[in-house]
Amino acid sequence: MAVTREVAVLTEPDIRIADSSDADDAVTTARQAFESWRRTPAAERGAALRAAAAALRAATDELAEIHERDTGRSAAEAAESIGAGVSTLEQYAELGPVHRGRTLHGGWSATDLMVPEPRGVVVALTPWNDPVAVACGLIGAALVTGNTVVHKPSERCPRVGLRLGELLGQAFPDGVLTTVSGGAETGARLAANPDVDVVAHVGGVETGRSIALATARTGAKALLENGGNDPLLVDGDVDPVWAAEQAALGAFANAGQICVSVERIYVHRRVAAEFQEALVAQAREWTGRIPPLVDRAHRDKVHAHVHEAIEAGAEPLVGGLVPDGPGSRYPATVLTACTPEMTVMAEETFGPVAPVMVVDDFAEGLAAAASGRYGLAATVLTADMAHAQEAYRVLPVGTVKVNAVFGGAPGGAAQPRGMSGSGYGYGPELLDELTTTKVVHLGTPGGRG
Repeated sequence: MAVTREVAVLTEPDIRIADSSDADDAVTTARQAFESWRRTPAAERGAALRAAAAALRAATDELAEIHERDTGRSAAEAAESIGAGVSTLEQYAELGPVHRGRTLHGGWSATDLMVPEPRGVVVALTPWNDPVAVACGLIGAALVTGNTVVHKPSERCPRVGLRLGELLGQAFPDGVLTTVSGGAETGARLAANPDVDVVAHVGGVETGRSIALATARTGAKALLENGGNDPLLVDGDVDPVWAAEQAALGAFANAGQICVSVERIYVHRRVAAEFQEALVAQAREWTGRIPPLVDRAHRDKVHAHVHEAIEAGAEPLVGGLVPDGPGSRYPATVLTACTPEMTVMAEETFGPVAPVMVVDDFAEGLAAAASGRYGLAATVLTADMAHAQEAYRVLPVGTVKVNAVFGGAPGGAAQPRGMSGSGYGYGPELLDELTTTKVVHLGTPGGRG
C-alpha cells in the first residue's frame, strides 16, 4: 500500500514534524515506484482511481468532521467539497485511459505516432481552504497518467491531508502516493529537489514565486494557481437587490476564503445607492452564518486590510470590527468610498470583506476591473449583451463569469494570468500539463520508411 508519513507541523504536538530527510525520502520512494507505475496499463490505473474515489465517498462524514476541526468550515459544507473531490477522481478515472495519442500522415511503409508519457514525480502542494477537492484534482490527474505523487497538504489542515492520504493510498501500490505534512520548509525542500519533475502548487503568490525560482534551477515544470483579486462589475441596468445577493455570495461564502471569491466591487452610479443598501442588509444576514477564519493570524491580516482602508478614507457601512471572545470569527464587512490604491482593492484579502467603488459608467468600471497584477477570475452582472461580450474579451483573467458569481459546466479548464499563476489546474487539460508528448517514427529496414 502507499506510504503515508505521519509528520506534521509544530502546532500538532501529537504528530511528528517533518524534516529534510523525510522530504527527500518521499521523493526517492516516489522515483523508485515510478518505473513500475508508468508501465501499469492505463485501464488499471483508472480502476485504481475509481477504488480511491469509492474509499473517499465512504469516509465523507468522518473526513468532513476532521475538515471542520482543522479549518472551521462547517462539516456540511466540507462534505459538499469532499463530494466534488470524489467526482473529480471519477472523472479522471474515465478520462485518463483515453487521453491523447494520435497517428500522423507519413510514408506508406512507416508509422508515425504522437505518444503521451508521464512526466515522472509530481509534488502537489495544496491549500487549506479547499483541501480535499483541490488535492483530488492534482493527485487524480497525475496518478491516472502514470506519474507518482508526493502530496504535502497545508500545515493549517494537517489532519485532513493525512487522512486523505490514507484513504486514497489504499488503492495504489507502495510509493505511488506519499503524503508528507509540514510547514514552508518542507514545501521548499520538495520543490527544490532535483529528482522532482513537476511542482503543482495552489496557494499564495509569494510561495508560488519561490517555487518558480526553484524549478527554474532544477528544470522541473511549475504548475501554479496563486491567488487572485477577483473583481465584480455591476452594470447600471441590473436589479440592484439581485446584484447585492450575488455580491454577498461571492464575498462572504466560506468567510471569503475561496480562490475565486469576490475581492473588489465596481458598481455603476445609477444603481449604487440601492445596491449598497441591499448589500449591507445581505451582510447582516450573512454574519450569523459565516464560519470562522482559519486562524487568528489570518484574521489579523484581513482586519489590517480593512483598518488601513478606513484610515485612508473608506467608510465602513457594516462590520469592520474584530469581535470579542475566543476564536477567529470576523463579521461580513462592507466598505464604500474605496479607491484603487487601498490594499483591500489592490491585493487579495481572502476574508468576508466587500469593498465597493462607485463608477460613472460601464467603461470606467471595466477598465478598473481589468487593472492589477492578478488574473484568476472576474464576474460581470449586466443585461447588455454587448457589454458582456466586451467584458469577456477585455478582462485579462482565466475565467469570466457573466451574471453568476459561481457556477459553470463541469469539465471547463482555465489558465490564470499574471501573478495568479500559469498552466491548467483542472479539467481535461490538466492531463496535458502532467504528461509530455513524444513523436515516434517507425520505419522499415533498408531505408524504405
